[in-house]
Amino acid sequence: MPKGQAIVTGMMTALAGLGTILTALTLVWVLSVRLRDASIADVCWGSGFVLQVWLYCLLSPTLTPRSWLVAVLITLWGARLSLHIFRRNHGKGEDPRYRVMRAAQGSAFWWRSLFTVFWLQGAILWFVALPLLIAVRAARPAALTTVDGLGVALFVVGFGFEVVGDYQLERFRAEPSNRGKVLDRGLWRYTRHPNYFGDATLWWGLYAIAAATTGGWLTVLSPALMTFLLMRVSGVTLLEDGLRASKPGYYAYIARTPAFFPWFPRVPR
Repeated sequence: MPKGQAIVTGMMTALAGLGTILTALTLVWVLSVRLRDASIADVCWGSGFVLQVWLYCLLSPTLTPRSWLVAVLITLWGARLSLHIFRRNHGKGEDPRYRVMRAAQGSAFWWRSLFTVFWLQGAILWFVALPLLIAVRAARPAALTTVDGLGVALFVVGFGFEVVGDYQLERFRAEPSNRGKVLDRGLWRYTRHPNYFGDATLWWGLYAIAAATTGGWLTVLSPALMTFLLMRVSGVTLLEDGLRASKPGYYAYIARTPAFFPWFPRVPR
């Protein structure tokens, strides 16, 4: 395929991905209005990437081992994450973040949430998924390279941190005697947010796989945005504002434990 034609078809595929995810999340929004629960947007985060990557595979003129590798990795991660969030939220009502938004916006929340929750999430999801588009559609190099191997290694490390961190937190919360206490064992001894660190790391791994192809490095802003959101917006910063108020021991935990990147606990002076 000529280079110019490849660029045009790639852009058309990207637009198809954007339209598909916005359409899917619009349908989820309709359900959220009926349920009066915008939290279902969170459940769709991981599965939205699964939808994107398989759409890109379907629309790709050719599929390489890299295409299948990325599709399998994203399916494994996205399906696990959506299932985890569904199990965590089931039966607990709307997430406090959305309850605050609902109270602030009153009767207008039902339609404003389409833009401020669902379509915003869809736009971010689509942008973060751009490395997947490049990796799936790239015809060269057809064989996997050392850079692909580095990407897989980063993905495995990140996925491990996310899965193990979520599991340890779930077990900790299931024990009634731990109510009001701070989890500082396992991976949580070395970082206050092992699941967020893992999420960021695996996206840098997926970016590395895309960067193994011609022009793939140009999608660097996608994992950078994901990392920024996890560290400064919807992840660490937002969560810790509530934890400081609800857990008396959290200030001491902050003093000795790195916020994001894992390291050995600091020894108080």
